Amino acid sequence: MQVAIIGAGPLGRRLALAAARAGYEVLLEDVMPSNLHHAQEYLRQELGPVALPSVRFVSTIEEAVREADMAIDCVPDELESKLEIFSLLDRMAPPKTVLLSPMRNVSIADLASCTYRAEKCVAVVADAKELADTSLRDVQLRTPSGVGVGTVRLVREFWERLGFAVTVTVD
Repeated sequence: MQVAIIGAGPLGRRLALAAARAGYEVLLEDVMPSNLHHAQEYLRQELGPVALPSVRFVSTIEEAVREADMAIDCVPDELESKLEIFSLLDRMAPPKTVLLSPMRNVSIADLASCTYRAEKCVAVVADAKELADTSLRDVQLRTPSGVGVGTVRLVREFWERLGFAVTVTVD
């Protein structure tokens, strides 16, 4: 499965590392070349040069999501930021792509209603600081009503392969 991670800050780097270790093909995107450089150095140290090819570093969202099964945004938990990134992802990603977003302050149902794929939108109820905490072992997924069983299964399996216990609620 191919996972696009949008944002190569601390959370994006941690998710890319965990996903690569779990066997996923990862595309890590950031518009800031310095963030991608720092992420590349961090992942090289953590994964070593042999495993690093499972992560590709890209500078455009379009390149990151072109064939992605799942796109995870690591933008600030603010309505304007989430709306902007979901709009871009919805436009650029193929119809199969599930949109996943860490958030506490935004309703996934409201956000999903602004896309053409509301049935493929899922929130992880956590903020960036919580998800960057390596001691966190439980995550809660929140979905709008009408999300497909296959979407929930895909996202649940992703987090479980990363070592998390998962619960699911409807927004």
